[in-house]
Amino acid sequence: MQAPIGSASTPELVAAVSNAGGLGMLALTWTTPERARQRIRRVRELTERPFGVNLVLDFPVDDKLAVCRQERVPVVSTSWGDPAGFARPIQDAGALHLHSVGSAAQARRAVDAGVDIIVAQGWEAGGHVSGLVATLPLVPAVVDAVAPVPVIAAGGIADGRGLAAVLALGAQAGWLGTRFLTAAEAMTHAVYRERVLAATGEDAVHTMCFDGGWPGAAHRAIRNSTLAAWEAAGRPAAPDRPGEGDVLATDATGRVEHLRYGDMMPLPGMAGDVEAMALYAGQSAGLVNDLAPAADIVARIVHEATEVVSALARLG
Repeated sequence: MQAPIGSASTPELVAAVSNAGGLGMLALTWTTPERARQRIRRVRELTERPFGVNLVLDFPVDDKLAVCRQERVPVVSTSWGDPAGFARPIQDAGALHLHSVGSAAQARRAVDAGVDIIVAQGWEAGGHVSGLVATLPLVPAVVDAVAPVPVIAAGGIADGRGLAAVLALGAQAGWLGTRFLTAAEAMTHAVYRERVLAATGEDAVHTMCFDGGWPGAAHRAIRNSTLAAWEAAGRPAAPDRPGEGDVLATDATGRVEHLRYGDMMPLPGMAGDVEAMALYAGQSAGLVNDLAPAADIVARIVHEATEVVSALARLG
């Protein structure tokens, strides 16, 4: 499964993953309802296979959920909030409801709220991360806590070895975000792609630095000039951070400005000091070494996982 990687997810990426036999996920939280409908319909133009969307519950999403219900989106994932009150509307529209958690206790509460499938997101994950437990201990704890409800493992998975590992832990699927940042169809700036390809696992820092637009939400991003200067200054709170309020970049139109410590990732067409923006990535960045079409990424992961599982079976 391709994680909903924020503004980097595109209908083309989602459809390519689904057409290759995975499940593509479209991020819709920060779009307008009209734009959400257009993006959903564009996915449908490109694939007849199932796909999903993601809604972050820390933000108003009722209008986007209404669009998803009207468009009969088959899978709706939620995160960062209480899923109670969302399961029934999602399921009544014929969709599966996935909810992301960072602990076994959160998983039990989500199941009690009626969620169909749990996404157990380990601390290694990129982007916004709600928990503090690593994937290896988190996934089996969640599996045990909510059985027989299916569990999807997220965080630190970038190849077939990682997928095979989380399947061995009891998960039914792997949820990969960082690996798809360098997919040909992802909407990531060239500088962002280069930094992901050059990064090691140690470069992906769990931080509260890029909080503009989403205060108080921990995240993992590649260390860059903004993060380094903030850490060197002792991690001061706003508005006393180095370069507070600096305009780092503008969008492709030249009219929308992006500030230092904002939560926007670099997108194609942006101009300016994009290296200093939020470069979200997980610790699995150290395993991402190439640019490739999404279909090739999916095929490679499946092949690797199959080889690992077969090798383990021979050992038995």
